[in-house]
Amino acid sequence: MGSTQGSSAPKRTGKLLFALLMRMHFYIGLLIGPFILVAALSGIVYVMTPAVEEWLYRDALTASSQEAGEPLARQIEAAQVASGQAGLPAAVRPAPEAGGTTRVMFADPSLGPSEHRAIFIDPATLEVRGDMTVYGTSGILPFRTALDHFHRGLMLGDIGRLYSELAASWLWVIALLGTVLWVARRRALKGASPRLAPRRRHATVGVLALVGLLFFSATGLTWSQWAGSNIAELRNAWGWATPSVSTLLEAPAEPESTDPHAGHGMSHAPEGGHHARPEGFDQALAAARGAGLMAGGLQIEPPASVGRAWRVSEIDRRWPTQVDQVALDPADMRVLDQTDFATFPLAAKLTRWGVDLHMGVLFGLANQLVLALFAAALAFLVVWGYRMWWLRVRSTTIHQAQTVTALFLMLPRMTQLSLIVLLVLLGLALPVMGASLVVIVAIDAVRWALARRSSTTGAGKTS
Repeated sequence: MGSTQGSSAPKRTGKLLFALLMRMHFYIGLLIGPFILVAALSGIVYVMTPAVEEWLYRDALTASSQEAGEPLARQIEAAQVASGQAGLPAAVRPAPEAGGTTRVMFADPSLGPSEHRAIFIDPATLEVRGDMTVYGTSGILPFRTALDHFHRGLMLGDIGRLYSELAASWLWVIALLGTVLWVARRRALKGASPRLAPRRRHATVGVLALVGLLFFSATGLTWSQWAGSNIAELRNAWGWATPSVSTLLEAPAEPESTDPHAGHGMSHAPEGGHHARPEGFDQALAAARGAGLMAGGLQIEPPASVGRAWRVSEIDRRWPTQVDQVALDPADMRVLDQTDFATFPLAAKLTRWGVDLHMGVLFGLANQLVLALFAAALAFLVVWGYRMWWLRVRSTTIHQAQTVTALFLMLPRMTQLSLIVLLVLLGLALPVMGASLVVIVAIDAVRWALARRSSTTGAGKTS
């Protein structure tokens, strides 16, 4: 008798856990689904628009001549005249190929973070081909910038970014929960009646798209506001951070600037120093080529302040990735520091490839089509999940056992404690998930209390 009870306890616990996982899968889909759907649909639009952007801004991106270009110094001077800027640009991107234009990028305090005013110069004729705002290291133009801001934060700034972090935080959970449920019930679903066909279709698409969903979640979290900072700290602690050259000179000729914005990359205007003049860009380009930076796409940044070095970076994120950097001494343009992507830690390489894959630039059109396919599958899963929920609402009534609270209270004490510890750790690592989990649990607890009160009242009336 004792052995039978002992063997039945784990079996009962397993059934309760399975029911709890089902309920959590339902809750996440119901409450987080709208955020995931917006991220999926906006992601499809974003990833499929590089060709549209190239067409929209073809005049700015294309030079009128295939002839050899003038020195960068003359191109910069033309951009200074056109823009009314007396100071040096924050960065210059020489024409990546014949027939392309040079981007001369100026800092502007009226622009947002990572934004610059770019003057597009025809290298051969010095004609101004365009004048617009560019965004980020990828240098996307206004059309895709707007799509990027909507995809990441609904164009609401840091507050809006909570939506995408919420979606990314829960996406991997709901995907894995769905896979666990499919594995446990695949035989039953395989021979299911037509009534269960929608559930079978939902499960099949989810399993087929699992790899893509996990990828979206992992790479999306690296960009997130709260979880992203935790991930960055973890990478630094484990030595997985992406290497970058140091532009700080060992013995600056003059004291460091007291400007609080000095030394923060290209977010402000350079302040001078040795060779911090237009001719220095040509010298830096030649030195970088001599150091082995042979990518077509380069970005040249002058010293941000006295006591800083020039930085030249490869910016070709396609395969094979070219993102090497050099720091150059302003006095004689000798290489002070250099990073080589081939020597990056594996984790840093995977992060670089993952981000570029997420943006659809690593493998070009093929990359974009695959991403769009996975995002479409994700959108289908959300919409189909709501259809299943609506059909179920019409045919059943909610009772106490269907709440997470009721199922949790029936679990053994040690199992309850283990789940609490696991959820607390997840909440600390993914704060937006933790905060939303509190809301989900509160909603479920209210439903459980109402259902319990209703059943007690009904029992009292019957008696």
